[in-house]
Amino acid sequence: MTASAASQDTVHWAPGDSILWRYRGIGSDDVHICRPVTVVEDTDELLAVWMAPGTECVKPVLLDGTAVHLEPLATRYTAPRTTARAHWSGAGVLKLARPSEPWSVWLFWDQGWRFRSWYVNLELPRTRWSGGVDSEDHFLDISVYPDRSWLWRDEDEFAQAQSCGLMDAALAGRVREAGAAAVELIGAWGPPFSDGWEHWRPDPAWTVPELPADWDRTPAHTAP
Repeated sequence: MTASAASQDTVHWAPGDSILWRYRGIGSDDVHICRPVTVVEDTDELLAVWMAPGTECVKPVLLDGTAVHLEPLATRYTAPRTTARAHWSGAGVLKLARPSEPWSVWLFWDQGWRFRSWYVNLELPRTRWSGGVDSEDHFLDISVYPDRSWLWRDEDEFAQAQSCGLMDAALAGRVREAGAAAVELIGAWGPPFSDGWEHWRPDPAWTVPELPADWDRTPAHTAP
């Protein structure tokens, strides 16, 4: 992992640098999702990264290796878990995040670079550290389509996370507020939806970043 330039408060990475995009469990220091990505752009206003097809990532699984989404919803968040390495299947994903926003926006393409949709992933604003960024996923998401229509995603998981005590009422309220703000942004067709990122393409010279052995290491220093 490399950091190319630094201001007094924030380290910025250069296009082509490899960093880790990670998620910790709610109220936990344990990393359960880790994705090596390539920096596209990193400024005070925006971090844009590319996760290439075939990237080796870390994801949560049940103790017997079963995919989490195959567990019945009633026990999905109480069944014991571990982590496993797996390669990202399908097309790559472009992730866009502005520092203070409690969400990131992901862009998906089908084969042949046919743009499919944006995906608003509601999450804790990311914490930056020398090797990448950390966040906390908040279950509720929004799909946004080229015709500017949108729909909620994973409302059932959001409700179940509250039902089983994983997410308290205060946090759920903040997530709903974040979702409402994101919907307002979609309605106004503000950045990043209006910025033309669907026409972006990765540098063909970039290689797929490797997943380091210490992917779950504790950052020595963090900054917002």
